[in-house]
Amino acid sequence: MVPELARNWASGWAVSRHTPRPVEHPWGLYIEVGRPEQVGRHVLLHADESSVRQAADAVTVPHTWLKVPMEPTDVGHWLPQGWVVDKDEAGHLMAVDLQVTAPVVPKGYTAAVETGEGVVHVRVQDAAGGIAAAGQMAVLGRAAVVDRVTTEEGHRRRGLGNFVMRALADLALAEGADLGILGATDDGRALYETLGWKVHAPLAACIYQPR
Repeated sequence: MVPELARNWASGWAVSRHTPRPVEHPWGLYIEVGRPEQVGRHVLLHADESSVRQAADAVTVPHTWLKVPMEPTDVGHWLPQGWVVDKDEAGHLMAVDLQVTAPVVPKGYTAAVETGEGVVHVRVQDAAGGIAAAGQMAVLGRAAVVDRVTTEEGHRRRGLGNFVMRALADLALAEGADLGILGATDDGRALYETLGWKVHAPLAACIYQPR
């Protein structure tokens, strides 16, 4: 279950972020990200010593990441010199069987849906037209990978994140998907669990930062 979820998550993340298609490796997938702080990322499909060591040994470019479906505290002793485990970037691989809920945007806000380049965007605006909350997803067959769900500071605890997640689920179902997948932060996990999402694996973030 976890390898399939991780594979779909990586593929959907690449579509959502408009990066090149993931490249297959024996240990998992590599995504060229192309940012100074994250040149690329390896997404491992299995949490075992061989996969971690092979992926880490293949990296020569600083600011390359590994995303590993295991606890951050457990992965560090398998990493060679030059690697750090970034606990602030750790997360959770989550999934849910999607259901139609027909959400209503909270009073005082309006919502808009936009689709382009394989990505569906839901944006919630306040009365002044500013973005109050947003989220996006890529639909890959029966899997919908949710990404970049945010609520602006002054608009939190008003049900906007809940609305965005439910709206994305309904749109995914309309596209033929029935499984939702995402990589959550600790804060996001709390919201998603109230909507029925389940954690299937932790996600350790490891970064190559040689001196």
